[in-house]
Amino acid sequence: MNDLISLIIPYYKKISYIERALSSIYKQTYQKFEIIIVYDDSNLQELYFLNKIINKKYKIKIIVNKKNLGAGYSRNVGIEKSKGSYIAFLDADDYWHKKKLQIQLNFMKKKKANFSFTSYNIINIKKKIIGVIPAMKILSYNQLIKSCDIGLSTVMIKRHILKKNKFSNMKTKEDYALWLSIAKDTKLYGINKILTTWQKSANSLSSGTLQKVKDAYHLYNCHMKYGPFKSIFSTLILSINFIKKRYL
Repeated sequence: MNDLISLIIPYYKKISYIERALSSIYKQTYQKFEIIIVYDDSNLQELYFLNKIINKKYKIKIIVNKKNLGAGYSRNVGIEKSKGSYIAFLDADDYWHKKKLQIQLNFMKKKKANFSFTSYNIINIKKKIIGVIPAMKILSYNQLIKSCDIGLSTVMIKRHILKKNKFSNMKTKEDYALWLSIAKDTKLYGINKILTTWQKSANSLSSGTLQKVKDAYHLYNCHMKYGPFKSIFSTLILSINFIKKRYL
């Protein structure tokens, strides 16, 4: 269906945030969307809560994984079950500005873009803004390989791009790996407007500095097939650029 946007939300133990995320979807000025929640927890206790809070006014499909597959594979499952010509991702602890979908869709149609992302705020558990990541107008593969400046929950992609590009089974940085694969032959357009808020939480898989370094090395060495020395060098460059963005 033309201009239907499929919204993919992987869910794993985010009971404190999911209502906020869904509320930001309900308030969107653009309303031609479907919501697909992929429940990725073998414990079904929070599934009952999810079914209670969803707004029956909206088309919401809840897919229950038989076992924990991770966020990347869960998004792949959601994509396979979706019907939209555009795919947008929202993590259960993040949320959107009310005009996010409308602005992004209009931008992509005007630019004839297959991939777009936006600027975003970073907040802590006290809801205080602790950082802002701006979106570059166009992000090339060579720029992306040195610094991951794309927030998962800011992304919208034309459906056909995801037919040959899938999220990997890595526990973290699975989104970064996908963006790199797409960037090899697709322009990545940025919208320098803060349309998304990203929640930084203490128990996030990617919150620890050491974990980020390990994940980056794994990405370059195993996913990108770099050798050990190039992987170490690339990890160092990525880490330096991360420090510059967040602390300098």
